[in-house]
Amino acid sequence: MAVARDTRLVVGCCVMKERSWRAMQEFVDRLPSAQRYCSDQLAVYQELIWPPNSEHVVSIGKEETYTIESLNADLRTYLGRLKRRSRCFSRCWQALARAIRMFVWHYNRRRRLILAHPKYRNGLPLCF
Repeated sequence: MAVARDTRLVVGCCVMKERSWRAMQEFVDRLPSAQRYCSDQLAVYQELIWPPNSEHVVSIGKEETYTIESLNADLRTYLGRLKRRSRCFSRCWQALARAIRMFVWHYNRRRRLILAHPKYRNGLPLCF
């Protein structure tokens, strides 16, 4: 997943069976252009070809990736098929991709409403 830090909207999402260079490069190529990209210390991120006139920052700890980490926690909380201590896992990649797309749609819908009306910040559930 890719998140815009200023709005916290999900701007890119892809379900991959493996994090190979080719699959990750295709994902990066589809992302909207930005001046700065932040990632964790996974080796494949450092090998990717990022867009020209942009900066790629490798985060030490979670100082640059806390937004996506909180989104990943929400994803595991709300999607039963991704809970760590559950037997409810996806056997079909297409079903998992559909579930994640639906989560992203609801998440972005909620974020847009909060950005437009900040009074809903603390009281609006994810699925409304």
